Amino acid sequence: MNYSDALLKDILTRTRRIAVVGVSLNPVRPSYYVARYLTLKGFNVVPVNPVHEGKQLFGQTVRGALSDIDGPVDMVDIFRRSEAVPPIVDEALAQFPQLQTLWMQIGVEHPEAASKAEARGVTVIQNRCPKIEYQRLFGELRMGGFATGVISSKL
Repeated sequence: MNYSDALLKDILTRTRRIAVVGVSLNPVRPSYYVARYLTLKGFNVVPVNPVHEGKQLFGQTVRGALSDIDGPVDMVDIFRRSEAVPPIVDEALAQFPQLQTLWMQIGVEHPEAASKAEARGVTVIQNRCPKIEYQRLFGELRMGGFATGVISSKL
């Protein structure tokens, strides 16, 4: 799947509220640090994971399901296996009539669910990470593609 930089930048510029499905409370898990990063960038991140329902993460209460979220969401970011995507997409489409974007993380793809969302006018991104794309498009990646600090030029 090829997505233009203009499309990805537009999504990341207009998005304000993101439901992160499958978020972990473990700080070494990608879903945790992606959600944390997005929060630090000013996005209103709503964590969703039935295992952690009711707990706090980044100042937000973890919801058990998308249907537990009050108000609109611009993007649903999916940190689940590809086979778990269809019911998430169905719930997102039912819960958020104004949903703009469904984003499936690296390694997550489901063409049928993507087609269903696109037929409803929702932009679908598959097999990409919004954190990585944000860093790449807004000039935060450093040498070697890492945004983790200074890399010494001395070997």
